[in-house]
Amino acid sequence: MAVTTTTHLNFRGDARPALEFYRSVFGGDLAAVTYKDAGNIEEESDQVMWGQVRADNGFHVMAYDVPSRMSFDRGENPFFVSVRGETVDEVTGYWDKLCDGATIVIPMGPAGWSLAYGMLRDRFDIVWVVDVVSEYS
Repeated sequence: MAVTTTTHLNFRGDARPALEFYRSVFGGDLAAVTYKDAGNIEEESDQVMWGQVRADNGFHVMAYDVPSRMSFDRGENPFFVSVRGETVDEVTGYWDKLCDGATIVIPMGPAGWSLAYGMLRDRFDIVWVVDVVSEYS
């Protein structure tokens, strides 16, 4: 028996554009079910009830739009999405694409524990940590 974990991101109306953006960065397939698709007709019927991007390189993220009838407060730094690769070139490619519209928290560069490390807040207000796997990972 195996257990896997997948980052599940919650949005307020931005799930589809966020998933499309992440697919443009990491590749893979995007699947999305709207509230309308599931027979739930409400004012947010075209928003995402369940969505994901899954890529052959191992990237997998899920997302949905929190309905307006439910409270939603992302808070301050409630989580980071961590992307780890085996080479500087690999993670730099992802970093460069994630930078589109992002605020850089820590610029990509060598760190005491990794050949490359960086942190940014993307245009959807999600904080990403991108680094190269090290002996401490």
